[in-house]
Amino acid sequence: MLKNWKPLLALICLIWVIFGIFTFSKVGYQYIGKSYFQSENFQHELDNFQSELGPLVLNLPTAEDLKSKIVVTQDEIEQHRNYYGTLGQQIDNIKAQYAERIQEATNVNATELKTKLEKERDAKIKDITTNFGDDEHVRKKIQTQKEELVDKYIKKAQEEAKSFVKNNNHWSYELTNTESGKTFSSGNVSDSSAFKIKFTEQHPLTTSNISSYLNDIFYQGDTSLDAEELRETSDYTGIITISKKSAQAVDFMGGYNNFTTSQYIFFFIWLTSIVAAIFVWKERKEVLQMVQSLKGEEALGKIKIDYQIGLLLITAFMYMIASDTAYRSIVDVFYNNYVRYSMDWLFKIGALIVIAMLFFVQLIWLYNRVNTAQKLEENLKASYLWSLGESITDLFINRSIALHSFVMIGAAFFGGGSLVASMLGGGGFPVLVLGVCAMIGIPAMILFLSRMGYLNRIMKDTKDMAEGRLNRDVKVMGKSPLAGHAENLNHLREGVRTSMHEQAKSERLKTELITNVSHDLRTPLTSIITYTDLLKNPDITEEERKQYIHILDKKSERLKLLIEDLFEVSKMASGNMELHRTRVDLTQLVQQAVGEHEEDLVQAHLDLRMTKPHEPIYAYVDGQKWWRLIDNLIVNVLKYALEGTRVYVTLKRTAEGDAEFTVKNVAKYEISENADELFERFKRADASRHTEGSGLGLAIAQSIVDLHGARMSIEIDGDLFKVIVRIPAA
Repeated sequence: MLKNWKPLLALICLIWVIFGIFTFSKVGYQYIGKSYFQSENFQHELDNFQSELGPLVLNLPTAEDLKSKIVVTQDEIEQHRNYYGTLGQQIDNIKAQYAERIQEATNVNATELKTKLEKERDAKIKDITTNFGDDEHVRKKIQTQKEELVDKYIKKAQEEAKSFVKNNNHWSYELTNTESGKTFSSGNVSDSSAFKIKFTEQHPLTTSNISSYLNDIFYQGDTSLDAEELRETSDYTGIITISKKSAQAVDFMGGYNNFTTSQYIFFFIWLTSIVAAIFVWKERKEVLQMVQSLKGEEALGKIKIDYQIGLLLITAFMYMIASDTAYRSIVDVFYNNYVRYSMDWLFKIGALIVIAMLFFVQLIWLYNRVNTAQKLEENLKASYLWSLGESITDLFINRSIALHSFVMIGAAFFGGGSLVASMLGGGGFPVLVLGVCAMIGIPAMILFLSRMGYLNRIMKDTKDMAEGRLNRDVKVMGKSPLAGHAENLNHLREGVRTSMHEQAKSERLKTELITNVSHDLRTPLTSIITYTDLLKNPDITEEERKQYIHILDKKSERLKLLIEDLFEVSKMASGNMELHRTRVDLTQLVQQAVGEHEEDLVQAHLDLRMTKPHEPIYAYVDGQKWWRLIDNLIVNVLKYALEGTRVYVTLKRTAEGDAEFTVKNVAKYEISENADELFERFKRADASRHTEGSGLGLAIAQSIVDLHGARMSIEIDGDLFKVIVRIPAA
């Protein structure tokens, strides 16, 4: 329990003061220094009376007047004609409507009913057919329908006119049509008036002949009638008054008394608010002490200050809503004098007091939290907004990203905020704002979605890279920071892929080396071991001994060549071999290298066809290595070319200025379509290894080509085998 009731009363009085200020800002202009006849309610009643006086009394039209203004256009004829579809569709529809009923009549032998239904059906079909063939026929039907709408309007207007005169008998008027001179009057305008409005030729009363409240009648049914086609306006001069005697009528006094009662209520609120403000000022110190003694300040002080300010603003907003609700319901209590309204108002006032107390308590606690410069600085640096500022500072490390982020966020907030504000404002402004928001927001949204989609794609590709899937580049789109990041990832991916490729290649080569070397070395070693064991036999003849020694010498030589080739290709592949480039005549080099194998080609039953230019073709190559390249290709022909076929060796200068060396032959073994595999070490065209080749010939040739920066390719067409080597000519 509070020891002193004054601070609590002062706090309630403070709430009442603010409520008084709120109501004054809302309705003060309606009640200060104004009478009922200057109020918004009366002005609304006057506008309604003037707007309906014309169409229901002064300019009440006749059916003939309105019917004479009816116009049937060709568009209306076409619309009426095709309202239910094409001619065929409408005829089918009519037949379908009567088919079941006619069949039922036939089943029960109701001949008369059947005949009647058929006549109805045929009559409708005839009418529809006439509609599509005679415009005048349709025009008359539309004219008739529009005239029916006019009749409905006139009937309703006459009924409304009687009600209008009865409900507005407290009005008096004397008005003269400026065109016809006809005068209309009701009541006595010369009586002492409580309200009077005068119309002159400069400022006449302009009225219409069509009531805006009855417009809907013209838009009923299949055919509509544009009210603007029938509308006419007339100007009147004269006087409209409310006499003091009429002002005492019960119907009129209701609105007058409501205004006066509201005026007294709000005057009371404003005067008591002034008194309450004086009391609050005197008790302000006690109020502060009471609030500071309440529990909860320490707990609220643990949250961030901007969050506490947000809670305060939310409470303030709730307080404004509660004040508005209490203001709107306070007049109902006095207007209706019902217990229900009294209880409702007391509940809303109670809610207002509770919410207001929460607001002021939070406000005082917030003041205590930042009442010194040091406290304010400490709380600001610990706030969410301060962290946001630091994040924005980090964001500007890359200004392009910062600019894009602010543009998209700003466009979203501006578009959404403007649209909501304009919709709350009403009118046609929301349409304009919607258009502007669409022009700004849609491109911003598309840009945002494309950037987010691109970011997701980059993140997915980065994840694939982390999981070892390096076969696809990160797509580079545009010149945005994300595109730059994607390009950096591609460089990183390429480096990783190259490293992994080299590692995998190294592992594969090591495995192949072990496998192939063990296989290709096993054969001569096995022979050497076998024949060595045979030589140990003392019972063999001298002839057999010589034969075994010859085989051992042959196998040893093969083993030596195999090992030399292996070391050479390994040395080339590792890049440890040095080249001694000189300007070499390739024409002469090819002639010499091929010439050394002419006898071997003849013995192999191969027909050599060599084509070379008469003039020299020079290139900067290591002559010894390039001779080895040509020699390996010719040896490859000797081992794998089909006997009895031609071998084509060609040297020429290409249009691009390269020296092109080509060897073409027909293979004796089936060749795999994957030509690149033939460049691998120990890979043979003869997969069954019937020949004595090491499988290193093309691998050595490829290594020599790579060392020279030249190009070597293999083309396979069935059994036709073709090797092409190109190197820039000097």
